[in-house]
Amino acid sequence: MSDKLTDVQFWNGLEEVPRGLGPTAVTIGNFDGVHLGHQEVLTRLVAAAHEQAEPGQHPHPQAVAITFDPHPLQVHRPEESPVMLTGTAEKLQRLAETGIDALLVLHYNLDLAGLTPEEFVKTYFVDTLNAAVVVIGHDVRFGRGNSGNFETMVELGRRYGFAVLGVDDFALTGHSVAETERRCSSTWVREALDAGDVAAAAEVLGRPHAVLGEVVHGAARGRDLGFPTANLGRDSEGMIPADGIYAGWLVDAAGARWPAAISVGSNPTFHGVERVVESHVIDRPTEAVEDFDLYGQHVRVEFVERLRGMVAYKGVAKLVEQMYLDVEQTREVLARLRAE
Repeated sequence: MSDKLTDVQFWNGLEEVPRGLGPTAVTIGNFDGVHLGHQEVLTRLVAAAHEQAEPGQHPHPQAVAITFDPHPLQVHRPEESPVMLTGTAEKLQRLAETGIDALLVLHYNLDLAGLTPEEFVKTYFVDTLNAAVVVIGHDVRFGRGNSGNFETMVELGRRYGFAVLGVDDFALTGHSVAETERRCSSTWVREALDAGDVAAAAEVLGRPHAVLGEVVHGAARGRDLGFPTANLGRDSEGMIPADGIYAGWLVDAAGARWPAAISVGSNPTFHGVERVVESHVIDRPTEAVEDFDLYGQHVRVEFVERLRGMVAYKGVAKLVEQMYLDVEQTREVLARLRAE
């Protein structure tokens, strides 16, 4: 993943936005996962910013995305809030990679939630960002009680002097997981991950789904069996897919990308109870085998394809036999995908 965040202005709250900014092109959303639907809106936002430039004007008006932290559901109905597909840092990085110029992250709380649609738009879009155009999906909701919608935004645009560009739902067609032109959504990605279908999740996201975290010491059973693993700590970020064995990649702190057989589950053969994500890196160069130490590193684990569900084997020998098969299948899956 490129370090695009350094190329984007990052404003953590209203007070960090430069005074006299504008004109700008603005969009707003939770952007959980930054899937292909989100990317379509952000691509249109960048295009709209360039279109707002006067002849010979440089630089062009800035493309600004507004998002929230935490997710509004975590404030209003935490018991109903789903697991976030990505952590905040990952989300901001993904947003930065879409080509936008600035990110405004608003701390979501009850005071912010209490603003009427007009109060919200005037405070952030008009007085702060000097918006010339607002780019949003037709299903947008904003303001107190989600009472503002697309038509509300159009009316406010007339009142305050900004244009509103509506972006249609982005339907995933021509893919193996397409379902009657189903719109890309964070809900679809969660459903796929809950089912262990990481390949489907990747198609909706436009990239492999990833879990990020620090490598910690585990029970060392994998090493004893000849399959050392990098175990993610409990504070890892990103939705963990269904229990099972997956082919994927481990990206270390230096950015090196290693093919990996990934286990998600509680090690039922050993009567485990804690759910863990363990990655066994395969095909390491000979010179790296002895000094390959990931402990303490923050890594990303990318899930490419599910190989099988989690099984409790009767005896260690059967488990080891299956692990050799898992490694070979991981190698085949990743080689096939590289060749496509």
